Amino acid sequence: MMRQRIVALVETALQAAATAEELVSSPFPAVIIGTPANPEHGDFSCNIAMQLAKGERKAPRQVAEIIIRLIGSNTGLLSKCEIAGPGFINFYVAPAAWQQTLLEIEAEGETFGRTSRGSGKKVQVEFVSANPTGPLHIGHGRGAAIGDSICRLLQATGWDVTREFYYNDAGQQISNLALSVQARCLGIEPDDLRWPTDGYQGEYIKDVARSYLAKETVDSDDRHVTALGDPDDLDDIRNFAVACLRREQDQDLKAFDVHFDVFTLESSLYSEGRVEAVVRLLVENGHAYEQDGALWLRTTEFGDDKDRVMRKSDGGYTYFVPDIAYHLGKWERGFTRVVNEQGSDHHSTIIRVRAGLQALNRGIPKGWPEYVLHQMVTVLRGGEEVKISKRAGSYVTLRDLIDEVGRDAVRFFFIMRKPDSQLVFDIDLAKEQSPDNPVYYVQYAHARICSIFENARDKGFTASERPLPSAITVLETPEELQLIKLLSALPDTVDDSAQNFEPHRLTYYLTELAGCFHSFYNKNRVISEDADLTQARLYLLKRTAQTLKNALTILGISAPERM
Repeated sequence: MMRQRIVALVETALQAAATAEELVSSPFPAVIIGTPANPEHGDFSCNIAMQLAKGERKAPRQVAEIIIRLIGSNTGLLSKCEIAGPGFINFYVAPAAWQQTLLEIEAEGETFGRTSRGSGKKVQVEFVSANPTGPLHIGHGRGAAIGDSICRLLQATGWDVTREFYYNDAGQQISNLALSVQARCLGIEPDDLRWPTDGYQGEYIKDVARSYLAKETVDSDDRHVTALGDPDDLDDIRNFAVACLRREQDQDLKAFDVHFDVFTLESSLYSEGRVEAVVRLLVENGHAYEQDGALWLRTTEFGDDKDRVMRKSDGGYTYFVPDIAYHLGKWERGFTRVVNEQGSDHHSTIIRVRAGLQALNRGIPKGWPEYVLHQMVTVLRGGEEVKISKRAGSYVTLRDLIDEVGRDAVRFFFIMRKPDSQLVFDIDLAKEQSPDNPVYYVQYAHARICSIFENARDKGFTASERPLPSAITVLETPEELQLIKLLSALPDTVDDSAQNFEPHRLTYYLTELAGCFHSFYNKNRVISEDADLTQARLYLLKRTAQTLKNALTILGISAPERM
């Protein structure tokens, strides 16, 4: 909002300078507006003068002087501009301009904070993509929270988002799953010598076996599977177990308020001949060769440290080959922008998939697809790590966390750190009703404002009543102006969070906004004998509540009115 206005002022001044031939290096680079670390240095800053200095053959401060002079002093937006250091331009926004932003927030209502940067362009986001071998664990949960938040941020900035879930319904892990369920169907326990090697031992395997023997029907994704109930039919057990666990995963995701538009099965890449077609194309393009009975891809031609095996000597394909076929399908579906949110253990596959896509010679850009990788999660209770679930046996499930601390806390905690940093999830802190709990701190700010509105109504004031534009000029204390400045920063924060795939920026913003409100409230009486000031402050808090709710909604987190 405000940042874009500053950009427009600078761009207009640059064009005026070019017209007057005071600056000659047009076309000019993009104007980037930042925020000074020290508030005393202004509300915004820009280094454009330093960027232009060499081409203009002028000192940066000389270029800055030209820009400031052409911006002028009659914009109504700025109280002053100053040159700082070697040539930074610092902008000080006039208090009246800040105050007027409250009217704009009111006008935009529930859409405040959203932008049109994406202009309706298509983007596909793949995330979670868990193998259907058991309940979702906390790593999947973090991926779900980050991926879903990225989707929500992209939608909030005008992108047409398709959410996709890809899963491996074939391979050794699925064979182990089928054998484990079959063993349970036959009454074989994990401590029995007949128990399959690398079998899954969680209690959920018993549930799947019980459902299979009961010949239950499962609706999963776009499939409708009815069990034959024959413990000797391993193929049928496999199909039923995959559908059953995919249904359970989807139920967990729905409890987490995460939904998908498209589900893709790895097996379809083989049954439809897409893996074979991709390998054939790579061979025809001269990027593959035979050695030691295996088929290799020349990934070193595309930046890898060594070539990689595509087809092993036993005829089976390595795991990145179907990934290439899968991503070619994304490109052919018209997704010129694709984002993959995955665990950090997928790091080694990135260069291989991109190399394979380049080798197809289909015009796919080098940096396509884009990746967001998240680090591990450690769960603590009572200061000690929690390692197992009663049901899953070997790990903590996403449902465990949701049931214990609630969806909002889980979502907030999973995204409140940068994706590539490790996360410690403290269950005790997530349940604590104190300022130390970040999600409680933010939600309590919204609930506290709602209680102020109730108190105001009891005293004859209404938060919905709009004061005259001139009346909001009474909002001039440092706490009031700082609160207004933070409110107006939501669109820029959402834009930055979406552009960088960093939902944690919005959680930081929410925490700062909540803290700013609490500070304001602790130092200023909202309801007083001064009716005009009371109405103006209620108006300010109404906009604050709306902004808190809008930002929380973008992240899929509720804004309670009572706590």
